[in-house]
Amino acid sequence: MQAKYIPYQETNAFSAIVLDYISGKDQLKSFYKYTPDFNGFAEAIKNRNYNADRTILVDTLKKQYAAVKTTPMVTEHIKRLGDSRTFTITTGHQLNIFTGPLYFIYKIVTAINLARELKQEFPDYNFVPVYWMATEDHDFEEINHVKIEDKMLTWNKQAAGATGRLNTKDIIETLTAYKGYLGIGTKGLMLSRLVEAAYTNNTKLSDATRELVDALFGEYGLVCVDADDPQLKKQFDEIIYQDITEQNSFKFISDSNSKLEELGHKPQVNPREINFFYMTDQLRERIVEEDGRYNVMHTDISFNKEELETEISNFPERFSPNVVMRPVYQEVILPNLAYIGGGAELTYWLQLKSNFDHYKVDFPVVLLRNSAMVIDSRSEERMQILGISYKNLFAKTETIKNEWVRSHVNLQLSLNDEERAISAVFDQIKLNAYKIDKTLSQSADAAKTRALKLISSLEKKMLRAEKRKHKTSLAQIESLKDKLFPTGVLQERVLNIAPMYVIYGDEFIDSLVAYFKPLDHQFTVLFA
Repeated sequence: MQAKYIPYQETNAFSAIVLDYISGKDQLKSFYKYTPDFNGFAEAIKNRNYNADRTILVDTLKKQYAAVKTTPMVTEHIKRLGDSRTFTITTGHQLNIFTGPLYFIYKIVTAINLARELKQEFPDYNFVPVYWMATEDHDFEEINHVKIEDKMLTWNKQAAGATGRLNTKDIIETLTAYKGYLGIGTKGLMLSRLVEAAYTNNTKLSDATRELVDALFGEYGLVCVDADDPQLKKQFDEIIYQDITEQNSFKFISDSNSKLEELGHKPQVNPREINFFYMTDQLRERIVEEDGRYNVMHTDISFNKEELETEISNFPERFSPNVVMRPVYQEVILPNLAYIGGGAELTYWLQLKSNFDHYKVDFPVVLLRNSAMVIDSRSEERMQILGISYKNLFAKTETIKNEWVRSHVNLQLSLNDEERAISAVFDQIKLNAYKIDKTLSQSADAAKTRALKLISSLEKKMLRAEKRKHKTSLAQIESLKDKLFPTGVLQERVLNIAPMYVIYGDEFIDSLVAYFKPLDHQFTVLFA
């Protein structure tokens, strides 16, 4: 594969707040601590104040990897986390079956490459890429399906509670369908064996996901962290109690949201008064305060303040942070320097800094993950025939068609010159009319507007007539766009890794690692 790059601003696929952030706009600087560049990382390394117990972190990870035949590099990275000169570079995601959409893969590769770049820039320190497994998430409907080209595979299951604890024994039918797509070719079989081993060797979805991700990225030293653990939660229990009883996250994040809205940006998430769930097997329900008691919704479980404190102290694992408190938990238990996420994640991290400040937890460097589009050889050949560049692809389909028609006909389809000439004539008419009667100038303006609308309408009719002559080429343009932007969105948000593996095998991930540049803030276009 070969790579070319395009600024995110030219893709028409990212929100204003994301573009303002990566451009370093002054108006957002109060919402983050460090710039996403080497200078920012130098400051983050100098200031990182990690107070958690590294021994607990290392021992927990060793237990979680006990059943995984991982690589020496992963084993070494886990060991290095016990060293005070070692930091983590973290990305996180739900436990989508069979890795879910491609952007999950892109997140991880961004973390791997950033850790490598930081090691080169700061050789006295160690940097471990981490995948934070969202094992406590309970939105099963968001993770139970995967799209393979035009077919949706769904794991049909009655599910409740944290998805990481779900039993995978009934995923066999979906697994068989996924393997069927991968086929019997050498490259597809490679992924098929990895997926089958992961989902049949393990009974919990968290363990299956860890084994599959390790099989794909273990050679790069990626460490998977499952924070659904009593010892890890114990280090967070004081903040759990304080936030539930004082509702600080609600106050601080609501204030940040208001400030972002004043700048014209829409917040990604909205905090609740209490931002924790109560969680046991088959249960993850919100905690709400009513008349001085802390009730678990849809259950009979209830605590007064003293009982709540005792429950958190004895069973911290039963208290699960939601999307706005999960980042604080992450930064408490990991010696983390950076969080890597997509545009939506970047936005909600900008909402959180004041809450971090309140709890005196270090705010990390926030980095937009790498995004990419893979252009297969057939699509590239069609682009060459049509004369469409990879940059043109990011325009709307109709815009591409119109520009193609204009550039492939000898006739003059634009009436801009005629519009200017007519405007000049009517401006002169207006001037003459004004000299006769001031009220006639309005009539002249109205006549000018009608004339320009007629010219614009005629221009559109000429363009449509010319398009009919090039029906085949325009259909090819539409087909090309549909293939590279399935359902009208970036490829990475729809496609799974399966079709990439069938065609390219291990070369696909190797190419991502070779070409992703985390600190360049550019969209990657990969040509097969």
